[in-house]
Amino acid sequence: MRPRTADHLEALSLEIERKLHKALNSNSQRLKLLQQLFADIALKVDDRARGEAKMKWRLFGNGGILFYKILSTNNEGIAPVDDREDGHLCFYEILAHHYVKVPQSGRRILELIVQLWSQSFAANIFALLFHRWLFEVPLEGKEVSLRYSSALVQGATNVFWIDIQTNTRSTSLSSSLHGNVLAFSCFLGHFPAFPNSFLVGGAADYFVIELTDQLQKLKVEPVLLHYLSRMTILQGWELRMSTSTRLKSCLYSFTSPGGPAYPTRAVRHAAWNTLDLLFPVGRYPRHVISLFFRLLYPWYWPSSCWNFVMTCVSTIYYYILNLLFSIWENMRRRDHQRMHRE
Repeated sequence: MRPRTADHLEALSLEIERKLHKALNSNSQRLKLLQQLFADIALKVDDRARGEAKMKWRLFGNGGILFYKILSTNNEGIAPVDDREDGHLCFYEILAHHYVKVPQSGRRILELIVQLWSQSFAANIFALLFHRWLFEVPLEGKEVSLRYSSALVQGATNVFWIDIQTNTRSTSLSSSLHGNVLAFSCFLGHFPAFPNSFLVGGAADYFVIELTDQLQKLKVEPVLLHYLSRMTILQGWELRMSTSTRLKSCLYSFTSPGGPAYPTRAVRHAAWNTLDLLFPVGRYPRHVISLFFRLLYPWYWPSSCWNFVMTCVSTIYYYILNLLFSIWENMRRRDHQRMHRE
């Protein structure tokens, strides 16, 4: 890291420390200050200049923390923007990298966060700023490691749900945790399985139970569609009967319009596709029963008929296009062959 960049990041760390001190000394404004700090460090760095490392001053928000707008950090050990899924770089990623390279820079900030453990957003700030530091910097004692790990889990969970509700993703935090929790795969591989037990399940059962609980809490359509499309990996998993029934009921709850979730048409179709793939037995009876119950609600008939007509029209339209294209391709191929013979 170049000296000038390090100096700027040290100044930024001092500003974060100042705001944490202010939150610690102000009971009435503590929650608001921590919330502002969390929002500041989670901001995305925009308008980066490629191939150069420039720093500019910028003040975010009313009374917000003073940040440095980093226009390019690809040569500072952070993944290039072009390699990222969303094409964005956040301030906490730069800070998390800095605290790994210069651990003493974050010690005072960490001490202040420890004093604010019980406050909302404290664990979130810790997870964003120190998710790499926790795994890459040696810690003193198991008790300290356990306390920080617990805070990381809590903060990462909070950030995870914030991302879900806003349909965003904390790229660096997600990838770093994914890379460091791979050791848990060994644990899950040796997790005791009880195939003949009705009450006790294995790792797959616990995972699916947690997944169904999360699905029931989701209200954002793009996130729901993402979850439902990725649940196809559950195909072939051996689950106990109660877990399988729980998963089936959860998916089935997203297939019908109306309360309590009021799923959109896209969500309903995605849920039907996933349900039919994971549970092919009884597929047609489920659709017949669903159609029967739809007929009991006449106010759904116009929209259902309209969607059915539009689907038929769209299918016929694309069928004709494909037919014309196929005929044209065959004619061109025959002309080409005739010219080749001549």
